[in-house]
Amino acid sequence: MKNIFRKSTAIITSLYFIAASTYATESVKDIIQKSNLASYYSGDDGSAQARMVIVDAKGSKQMRQFTILRKDQADLGNQDMLVFFSRPTDVKGTVFRVTKKVKEDDDRWLYLPALDLVKRISAGDKRTSFVGAHFYYEDVSGRNPAEDNFTLLNDETTSYLIKAEPKDPSTVEYAYYQMTINKETYLPMQAQYFDEQNKVIREMQVLKVKIVQGFPTVTHAKITQLSDGSYTEMQFRNVKYNVGLPDEIFSERSLRTPPKKWLK
Repeated sequence: MKNIFRKSTAIITSLYFIAASTYATESVKDIIQKSNLASYYSGDDGSAQARMVIVDAKGSKQMRQFTILRKDQADLGNQDMLVFFSRPTDVKGTVFRVTKKVKEDDDRWLYLPALDLVKRISAGDKRTSFVGAHFYYEDVSGRNPAEDNFTLLNDETTSYLIKAEPKDPSTVEYAYYQMTINKETYLPMQAQYFDEQNKVIREMQVLKVKIVQGFPTVTHAKITQLSDGSYTEMQFRNVKYNVGLPDEIFSERSLRTPPKKWLK
């Protein structure tokens, strides 16, 4: 009788841990989906004017000013994006175009007006500098959650701490990263990137969030390269959602002939 009781207890205990593990996995997946939705899919489309200040290790500054247009094909699905640079003179007229895909690599192009050249950005270059900034191309359009394995490290009162490990380490410059996600907005408020020695090599911080048309929106963020203290700050203004952007502007034609109506 005792043996039967012990076996029953063991089975129940095992089932409990299996169920708890399954619940935790589903919970992490749900958090990541909500965070991805809040970060990159607010409204059906959107526009914003942005300004980046790039500061090198010696304190020298550069500025980039641009307008972003974005349209969703579906929530958490494929997405189109255009980034039009207006300042300074050496990047004016440059356009970054993205067709974001969920089930395969994104398509990215960069139009260089001085050469009248449309340059395709390969999948291997997505973690390279975005026009000289500490933000990478992938930071701007968003990393596909399917590329990482996620673990919930801590469930605090106001935030989740989640660890993300790349499924293919050869595609990134870090070993893993950790995100602090706000429980109310589901926006990642901090992300730290670690090397194989568990040393933080890069950090993203959200400095300001504003509610725009009911959507929590990052309006000031900073990325720091900790090896030398250099950083880039990005600020957004005139953010609008559900503006009715037409599908046809997200095409190669707009690289050479920007849709002025939607850039005001």
